[in-house]
Amino acid sequence: MNDQIRYYQLRAKEYDTIYQKPERQKDLALIRQYLSQQFSGKELLEIACGTGYWTQVLSTSARKILATDINPAVLAIAQEKDYPQQNVEFHIQDIYQLNPADSSFEGLFGGFILSHVDRAYWEIFFIQCLAQLTAGAEFIFLDNKYVPGSSSPISRKDHHGNTYQERKLVSGEVFEVMKNFPSESDLQPALLEQVTAWEWIEWEYYWLLKCKK
Repeated sequence: MNDQIRYYQLRAKEYDTIYQKPERQKDLALIRQYLSQQFSGKELLEIACGTGYWTQVLSTSARKILATDINPAVLAIAQEKDYPQQNVEFHIQDIYQLNPADSSFEGLFGGFILSHVDRAYWEIFFIQCLAQLTAGAEFIFLDNKYVPGSSSPISRKDHHGNTYQERKLVSGEVFEVMKNFPSESDLQPALLEQVTAWEWIEWEYYWLLKCKK
């Protein structure tokens, strides 16, 4: 188990506190409203679903969701949440080992995962994600913008341009976690030629990318 996976395993029970920051509530309300209708009536693959915060939002209108994560600790929390439509199934899945050329899903969502993917791997990662989708299907990635005073400080930058943060758990244990803050122009070279439509939305604390296969 690498340090990043272990960090999120240990952080599982305290993870959702990130959504309680007062200054982010306006953005989060707008994003919840937006996402609640994006995959209406569709069969959706959610990668790195974590504790199910966004799974609950998506499940209000999606026909069916396969919510996946590599970490059993966060999946256990996600499974305990309420999904009134009973339309969510959970599986353990590594984002780097998605089913090859599955092409069965009508949508894909990744919340706060792209920032943890090595920049050198972006193009291959997007190809694997697109391979999960039927023709004309859309995927959405949602992630953080770097906002001084609200975001944890950047601790270092490596030779690929990846940035890192030091994260401290309630236990006092400290981890260094890869956390990138890409711009729209950063992502375009790795993806633009592979998709037929591109939409970029920014709020004060977050960004969202929606593309069509």
